[in-house]
Amino acid sequence: MSSHVVKILTSLVWVIVISILTNILKQLFFRNSHAPPVVWHWFPLIGSTVDYGQDPYRFFFKCREKYGDFFTFGLLGMKVTVFLGAKGNNFILNGKLKDLNAEEVYGPLTVPVFGRGVVYDVDNARFMDQKRLLKEGFTSQNLRAYVPQFVKETELYIDTNAAFRGEGGVCDISTVLSEISLYAAAGSLQGKEVRDSFDSSFATYYRHLDDGFAPVNFMFPWLPIPVNRRRDRAQKMMANLYMAIIKKRRSTGNQDGSHDMLWALMDGRYKDGTRLSDEEIANLMIALLMGGQHNTAASGTWIMLHLAHRPQLIQELYQEQLNVLGGQAPTHDTLQDLTLHNNVIKETLRLHSPIHSIMRKVKQPMQIPETDVVVPAGHILLAAPGVPSRCEEFFPDPMAWKPHRWDKPDEAPEQQPQQQGEKSEDNDTIDYGYGAVSSKAVNSPYLPFGAGRHRCVGETFAYAQLGAILATMVRLLQWEQVDPTAPVPATDYSSMFSRPMHPATIKWRRRH
Repeated sequence: MSSHVVKILTSLVWVIVISILTNILKQLFFRNSHAPPVVWHWFPLIGSTVDYGQDPYRFFFKCREKYGDFFTFGLLGMKVTVFLGAKGNNFILNGKLKDLNAEEVYGPLTVPVFGRGVVYDVDNARFMDQKRLLKEGFTSQNLRAYVPQFVKETELYIDTNAAFRGEGGVCDISTVLSEISLYAAAGSLQGKEVRDSFDSSFATYYRHLDDGFAPVNFMFPWLPIPVNRRRDRAQKMMANLYMAIIKKRRSTGNQDGSHDMLWALMDGRYKDGTRLSDEEIANLMIALLMGGQHNTAASGTWIMLHLAHRPQLIQELYQEQLNVLGGQAPTHDTLQDLTLHNNVIKETLRLHSPIHSIMRKVKQPMQIPETDVVVPAGHILLAAPGVPSRCEEFFPDPMAWKPHRWDKPDEAPEQQPQQQGEKSEDNDTIDYGYGAVSSKAVNSPYLPFGAGRHRCVGETFAYAQLGAILATMVRLLQWEQVDPTAPVPATDYSSMFSRPMHPATIKWRRRH
């Protein structure tokens, strides 16, 4: 090795050592009493990235015990201030646009996947208007039409897919729920033409777009790596598919009077009277497919895995269907009468919220209420609505999966978050541009669909889809663990959406 190379390496080592020592000295002797406490870390650029990335909830609770409800940690060079609990949720999720910005956080990751002109690629007012248009596709009339399609897709999958060949066997339930939820969403929201286009190439494009949610793309979405090249090609191909369908529909008209989301967007107008462009419609449909499918697939998989550990509860669900439905398939209206089914879904969403962190960029200094602590501009504020759901004060024995807790007032939160479209008993509602929502809902310890201006507009759709798929699975199948001694799989936090670790398998058999 030449002396020149040795000098370069020696200098590099000294730079690293000095940066580490400087970082330590700053934490020990130069603390800002008016800033949130900083989580101790050795390396300035890495910060607490590893601890947070491995298990965010463990990291949150460990830091809460040491620093309190608010603290700052380093995440790949960014300063992230966490504010936990109901006050933190209210501070962040009900924050004002002049103070907080979501587009700067999520835009780099989502724009290459969803496409231009939608969601985080537009200003907040336009995004809220797009949410209003999407919400019109989730009317009760549409949901009544969707539920039979959810049931049909689930039945068809169990009847024809190789994973359910024969009278019994073992399957990867994560793959099963991912495919069923994708087909169910396509056959209902997306429309017949999209569902008919679900061949192997479409599935490949979807997978390549999904891979684009890799954590590295939060920081470097432009990297010329294979996963990003596949993402960009898939986005273009899927957008072209949607635009071809839109063009054909415009030429033929709505001959059968269908009510899917594609027609809703084609017929819709922004508040300023302009129509959506074909590209905007196509990209919104991609965003709708990607976001909704992830949540349903992950939540459905957790439901099946927990029930595999509780076969007696599967039998309770089956008996509930016999009592309420007489063995028939559910409708949108009868799903509401399946109390235990709904409690299974609520309990699963409580313990396994698909998104563990909600982030916003701080645009100007923000003082934390009732303190003299100020979050500086440039920080990322992080809310974790799933933390209260795991607290003993709201849910006794919080880490236990107990659907029957929702039968008991002392084991479930007194205040339930207001559903979209419901009328509030008070005047504490805010319309962010897509319909009034309760401003008090953010105080609930149960917020699986978020709150505030970015609350999910597909909440009722998600409950209906999960309910229909669960009811159909229970009606057609029995299942249990493959290994009776194995625990429920741990959570994989390596992507934007939390999901069960692989392998996620169950042993199933058909009912007769």
